Amino acid sequence: MTVEMNFDGLVGPSHNYAGLSHGNIASSTHKGQAANPRAAALQGLAKMRHMIDLGLPQGLLPPQERPYIPGLRALGYKGSDPAVLEAAFKDSPALVANYSSASCMWTANAATVTPGAESADGRVHFTPANLMAMPHRALEDAQTHRMLSLIFANRERFMVHAPLAHTPLLGDEGAANHNRLCKSHGAAGLELFIYGRDALGGNSDLKFPARQTLQASEAVARLHGLPEANTAFHPQSATAINAGAFHNDVVCVSNENVLFFHENAFDDPAALEEVLSIKAQRLGFRPHFIMAPTKDVPLADVISSYLFNSQLVTLPNGKMALILPTQVEETSSTKTFVDSVLAGDNPITQAHYLDLRQSMANGGGPACLRLRVVLDAAQQTAVHSGVVMAHEKIEALEGWVKDHYRDRLTGGDLGDPAFLTETRTALDAMTQLLDLPNLYDFQRTAS
Repeated sequence: MTVEMNFDGLVGPSHNYAGLSHGNIASSTHKGQAANPRAAALQGLAKMRHMIDLGLPQGLLPPQERPYIPGLRALGYKGSDPAVLEAAFKDSPALVANYSSASCMWTANAATVTPGAESADGRVHFTPANLMAMPHRALEDAQTHRMLSLIFANRERFMVHAPLAHTPLLGDEGAANHNRLCKSHGAAGLELFIYGRDALGGNSDLKFPARQTLQASEAVARLHGLPEANTAFHPQSATAINAGAFHNDVVCVSNENVLFFHENAFDDPAALEEVLSIKAQRLGFRPHFIMAPTKDVPLADVISSYLFNSQLVTLPNGKMALILPTQVEETSSTKTFVDSVLAGDNPITQAHYLDLRQSMANGGGPACLRLRVVLDAAQQTAVHSGVVMAHEKIEALEGWVKDHYRDRLTGGDLGDPAFLTETRTALDAMTQLLDLPNLYDFQRTAS
């Protein structure tokens, strides 16, 4: 049986509010506030447990090594690891904040994934996102490539490509700008790549960066062996980007035959619906479009509540459910719209509201926290078992978080050598729980 498995990012011990992400309103709004890494990680694990309780397969992607001392060494800092951290922090706390970000928790940006049903060779293809638009995120792709190569190591079932080159031409933000429409998870479907700018086109007057380029999306499609019949490219609206939808998944989410989106996600929604309907018909299915009109759901409410940064999942009974942040329930316009969707004639029949306030304060909702991977039966057995979640594994990780994570972290703590020791101790213990030895640079150096 083919399933869609969500791989959630485990929030790292350096979760903090440094406000590093220009164009992400929540990140900027909470800059400088104290964060609670322990609560953030426990909220993420609670979401994973909820998904398992719904009968859905759940995986985990581990956090990256932060503070990232090898990166600071590459900038010319010398001495012991604590000395490198102290010297860099003395020179520039902002620099250390970039090298201490826990942003890899948002695994929707980890990679773009193509299921075997659409790829040229029948394997699941991954291209780690280079994330070059933001300095703190551009540090992630090499470790993401290594991590995915370990978790999806079977080369008969999986192909993990190298990230695209770090060039303005190929700005790639991963699955946050990628949707898939299909009759069922196992059937060949249509992959919709959304881009913010054509890097070879004219200039734009965007207020915030358009992070995904058309050229990056086209390159990923070629690498994954996607036929033209299974591929579509479409621009995100400048209106959405300028309002704070720095990724398309802030204003749009898909699942099987449903595209759930805001009217301002695209400049001409009707034209997009027509293109997708024609392509889908040739693939043997009919898309179901659910659009929130601006008059009922203001774009500002969408951005603040993250209505469309929800997970849209198919339950074991074939019905669909929305996994939403509690902010949607607390916002009148978005709650009313969700209620109308549940009462309407469409596949979505349930809404689940979860507390992800620590992640939300940094600009990441339920959809940011997960990477969707469609797997057939043979591919499921080939996934590294240590990252496949069950209640017992989640309970063990919750105990690990309580043992190792601080309940308060500020920017001033990031330069403390004691914090470096804490994070490494925590990550070393976690790799034992997940059976991923020598995942991190500090572990390989020590051995």
